[in-house]
Amino acid sequence: MLLTFTTIASASDEALSFPFNADSGKYWQYVSDRVMGGVSDGQVTLEQDGEMYYARLTGNVSTANNGGFIQLRAGVSFAKSEKDGKNLQGVRLNVRGNGETYYIHIRTNESWSPSDYYATTFKANSDWQMIDLPFDTFKRRWSKDSALDPKKIRSFGIVAYGRDHVSDVSISKIEFY
Repeated sequence: MLLTFTTIASASDEALSFPFNADSGKYWQYVSDRVMGGVSDGQVTLEQDGEMYYARLTGNVSTANNGGFIQLRAGVSFAKSEKDGKNLQGVRLNVRGNGETYYIHIRTNESWSPSDYYATTFKANSDWQMIDLPFDTFKRRWSKDSALDPKKIRSFGIVAYGRDHVSDVSISKIEFY
């Protein structure tokens, strides 16, 4: 099942937005390095704080046995990929966490291998914060010269990755601006 983003007007601009809600669980899946023999262990829960719903990715990331990730992932379909004649410029997240660095992995129609994706990092601290991640900060893992084309996005993942650590990151809203 694919996420379809809706346009939500904000005070400053329009964004293609996906706030988490009671039905969000059917769009997202948990994936770990166990699919390739790794030993990382985690889970995703849909939680609520007052009126706000959020997804929480928790677990232990281990690089043992050639592993090293847990992630929350969804297929993405944009009803429209441009706004006001301008291409989308980035992704905005409302997040909190345990002070660790996390990744966003984006796969496009041009990504054929599970290890071919665009990635950038963010730090999730203990207080809720909105962070902007411009698309020009995303780097393609296998082809460094390739720029991310937002019209071709087909999956979006929030990932605890690449080193031994404890994951605890929560996301209440994802917007493409």
